[in-house]
Amino acid sequence: MARPPGPLLLLLLLLRLLLYLAAAGRPCGPAGLSRDTVLGHLGANITLTCQDEVPENATVLWQVKEQGAAGGWGQQLAEGNTLLLRRLRYEDSGHYSCSVGSHLLRSLRLLVAEPPETPQVSCYRRSHDKDVVCEWPQQEKPSPGTRAMIWVKRRFVAENATEQRCRYFSKARKFVCRVKVPPGTDDTKHLVVSTCVSNSAGGSAGKDKIITLSSVLKPDPPVNVTVEALEKAPQRLQVNWSYPSSWDSRFYWLRFQVRYRPEPLPIFTEVDQVTTTWLDIRDAWRGMRHVVQVRAKDEFGHGAWSEWSQEAVGTPWTDPWDLTSEMEPFSSQVLVEDGTYGVTLVPRLFREDDSNGAGGSVMESSTRPVASPYPFLVTGGSLLLGIALFVGVVVQADVDKWAGDDDQARGRGAAHATPPKPPPTHTQ
Repeated sequence: MARPPGPLLLLLLLLRLLLYLAAAGRPCGPAGLSRDTVLGHLGANITLTCQDEVPENATVLWQVKEQGAAGGWGQQLAEGNTLLLRRLRYEDSGHYSCSVGSHLLRSLRLLVAEPPETPQVSCYRRSHDKDVVCEWPQQEKPSPGTRAMIWVKRRFVAENATEQRCRYFSKARKFVCRVKVPPGTDDTKHLVVSTCVSNSAGGSAGKDKIITLSSVLKPDPPVNVTVEALEKAPQRLQVNWSYPSSWDSRFYWLRFQVRYRPEPLPIFTEVDQVTTTWLDIRDAWRGMRHVVQVRAKDEFGHGAWSEWSQEAVGTPWTDPWDLTSEMEPFSSQVLVEDGTYGVTLVPRLFREDDSNGAGGSVMESSTRPVASPYPFLVTGGSLLLGIALFVGVVVQADVDKWAGDDDQARGRGAAHATPPKPPPTHTQ
């Protein structure tokens, strides 16, 4: 009866773990400095010494070799056994020498450098058939001679890692590494990403990052975003866009998210789960210019959303004969059977219109609001009645005034009139 291979199996597992750790962990230290190299830090002061003992009455002269000089020494700096350099710059790096007369006493190399920053790596892939790009930002410009490397290998597999050198882009102030993906690589397998940045002043390793090819998918933003008004539809806008050129829509699709807002408002309205390259906005504000943006994601939800596209603007159609300026209330969006987004509208403001063809009836705002005559009749009648009452009051006041004046005139005439003579008497 064979003995159970317990110890052997344990040894194999331990060996596999050691191989994994050896492959994943990468040495990341400063580059070796030669004995005649002196390291100085940016902005610091440094003193260079020629010799421990210098003959009396000897004049020591310091010189620095100019950058790019093919041979010989260039600028003379100072005299003395020591040379003090203040507030070092990267340009101060170079070869320095001290001599007495024509006799060279010492030659050394000054290197001004700062230890590199620790990488904070993020990786993305622009589509299923593109390479993986990993990058990290830099707060300060790296010292000359700084070297950045990246290693990628499959997790828990004893194999050599793929090694790539990274480039620094000064305008973007970041290191960028491009990792080749072999054809047929499983998108769900875990990969270990290791980074190291080093120069003569030190080395710094980033924390290992575990990724899968599907988890780092991040498409480029949609392009050619346009916003168009629809005739006789004062609350609708037609938004169209295109796939980014880096994404092959023949084999893989994207889903989109659209956000829009009228320019007076800072808050966007968002529409999710859009699978077409167009969207009919049906709750736009009348007469207001709208800002629209679109972003994309893998159709199955893998990875991350793209950045938002560039802003596109558009204004709904306006009836030149419509003098009303009031804004109608917003309508709520609902998902219809064909996958597009419709809206629930107020019945008194909208009517059915089948002019758009297939896809069911489309609710559209009326071309021109019809004003009811009753408010005008009531307003006109009230105005006429008020005028008539006012005229009646004025006329009645004048009549009363005239009547009062006539009575006073009659009273004054009776007071001044001659009394009538008495009738004659007859005597018998």
